[in-house]
Amino acid sequence: MTVGRLSAQVALGVSEATASPPTATAPSTSTSTDTADPPPTAFAPPTAASPSTADSLVSADPPLTASAPSTADSPAAADPPPTASAPSSTAASPLPAAGTQKPSPPSPTSTTTPTPMRREGDRLRFAGAATRRIARGIDLDEIVIGLCRASVPTFSDAILVYLREPLPVGDERPVEPLVLRLHRTDRIPHEEDGLWSVDDPRPKPPALDELVAERCTVPGGGALAEVLRGVRPVFTDSPAAQAALPELLGKGSESITPDGQHAILAPLRGRRRVIGAALFLRSPERPAFEQDDLLLAAQLATHSALGIDKAALYGREAYIADELQRAMLPETLPRPTGVRLASRYLPAAETARVGGDWYDAIPLPGSRVALVVGDVMGHSMTSAAVMGQLRTTAQTLAGLDMPPQEVLHHLDEQAQRLGADRMATCLYAVYDPVAHRITIANAGHPPPILVHLGGRTEVLRVPPGAPIGVGGVAFEAVELDAPADATLLLYTDGLVESRLRDVWTGIEQLREKLAATARLTGPDRPPPLEELCDEVLDMLGPGDRDDDIALLAARFEGIAPSDVAYWFLEPSEATPGRARRLVRRTLSRWGLEELSDSAELLVSEVVTNAVRYASRPITVRLLRTHVLRCEVTDDEPRLPVLGQARATDEGGRGLYLVNRVARRWGASRLSTGKVVWFELDRP
Repeated sequence: MTVGRLSAQVALGVSEATASPPTATAPSTSTSTDTADPPPTAFAPPTAASPSTADSLVSADPPLTASAPSTADSPAAADPPPTASAPSSTAASPLPAAGTQKPSPPSPTSTTTPTPMRREGDRLRFAGAATRRIARGIDLDEIVIGLCRASVPTFSDAILVYLREPLPVGDERPVEPLVLRLHRTDRIPHEEDGLWSVDDPRPKPPALDELVAERCTVPGGGALAEVLRGVRPVFTDSPAAQAALPELLGKGSESITPDGQHAILAPLRGRRRVIGAALFLRSPERPAFEQDDLLLAAQLATHSALGIDKAALYGREAYIADELQRAMLPETLPRPTGVRLASRYLPAAETARVGGDWYDAIPLPGSRVALVVGDVMGHSMTSAAVMGQLRTTAQTLAGLDMPPQEVLHHLDEQAQRLGADRMATCLYAVYDPVAHRITIANAGHPPPILVHLGGRTEVLRVPPGAPIGVGGVAFEAVELDAPADATLLLYTDGLVESRLRDVWTGIEQLREKLAATARLTGPDRPPPLEELCDEVLDMLGPGDRDDDIALLAARFEGIAPSDVAYWFLEPSEATPGRARRLVRRTLSRWGLEELSDSAELLVSEVVTNAVRYASRPITVRLLRTHVLRCEVTDDEPRLPVLGQARATDEGGRGLYLVNRVARRWGASRLSTGKVVWFELDRP
């Protein structure tokens, strides 16, 4: 159960205090298991001796138990340490279990049962220790189980906790009240280890497969609603509780609830509403609850309810923040033609999923892809918010197919609009798999590293530029070769800079690490991309995590020249017919004759539209990859719009045909005009 989802809970604790009777042997200090929260002196009988290893129950968080009181003058009498033979509790949940413990083996000479707390000091010490245990919980599961372990067996022999669902947050309100209702069969639980028998007089905890929880509505005018609206616990022998229990527990609740004042029903009241109820149970062999026990039950319920309420609210807010942060980074990377991608992200803050670093891969027209890595100064939630705005701006600018240096220029202007202190670094690169070239512009970011086939590595010489947000600076782009099977690594400074090394020392260490990893696969085979990213992160030492880390790796595969065909055609009335013949001839050479009819039809429509508005030669390009892609480029910047032609219109049906026949199609602006493209599935 995750707190973020605010699922309802059912917790069950069962006392085993009557199963292992105490003996006359006093405990030694070496058997203490929980000195942080010593249990109160709750019972009169002497404490038990330490059991053997085979019979003891090892628990990381033992229940609050009774111990033998010392003399009045003893300094340890007020708060003695627990013994190793402390009774254990059992907690189970029909939803994902918060914790389950098996009972200790029965003692054949068991005759002694706990006595109630008689002195006011006993209750005060128990309340203090119990509330400290409950307060240690940081989520809903831990708080509920803390309540169970604090109550059983010192205060009660069993406890049932019911939570309403959903727990409201902010302005959210449930449509109607709901509770989880627990059902238990009358069948004796089957225990494979033989710890329980039919004749065993001790209370038997229900088996996990016998507990079934279901949600049930709470009628507004019913008895249960009246009890839950109350502010004080009540004995279950009161008229209100007797009327409410069947509604809460369902049919057959008589077998669960003891008679008389052996059960207390306590509402769990949060800050604004009742969030559930707790039912404290004592076995018939044990003395009944007293009036003062109602106050103690109220204190336990209040502390638990406030803790549950805060844990639910915090979990909901953390869930919302986590989802918003997830949306700031790409959930999955695209799979553009001619390049393979891998990424890693490590936030510096333990409480946040993202900081100021980001990465992105954006498909562009012409089978190109834009690779982006940026770093907003700082790694707080404010930095993450600025990062999200800059990333969105970069995606928008990339969709306009602007050159890398212009993208950085507009990002710089956007950062200045966000505020004078919104500084960031960014590296923007565009890879063309047909030309096997990459264009890079840098704004104060660490330079990328290119890993060639065979293990040779180089730090690319890219003009560094000024950070984004400085304003009044020009950015410069460089165009470099991008050979096939080479790997480009983009990263943020958190990977190469720390308190133990400067940036350039870290870059050199990263280059050496990449070279050593690439040489492991031999001169003719590049290293696997995912494993390469993992090896890069392995170079981080214990003191190397001072900042967020973003990593984007691109393996250049390119598109072979034999899979590309393109033509420059003058805009004329004969151009569509010539384009159809060229496409049919090329598809025949590629063995794709089955696509000839569809491709000719769509090429004719798109080229006809380009010829109508173009003033310069148009370009027709075919790409054979996992699909057949056709691109028509002209110098008219206006994009075509898919519309519905009237019956009397002579034209306007070209894009309708493209939309119906093509696998995908689209249009994008270029700095010199526009490109209209479509794709067809290969047979």
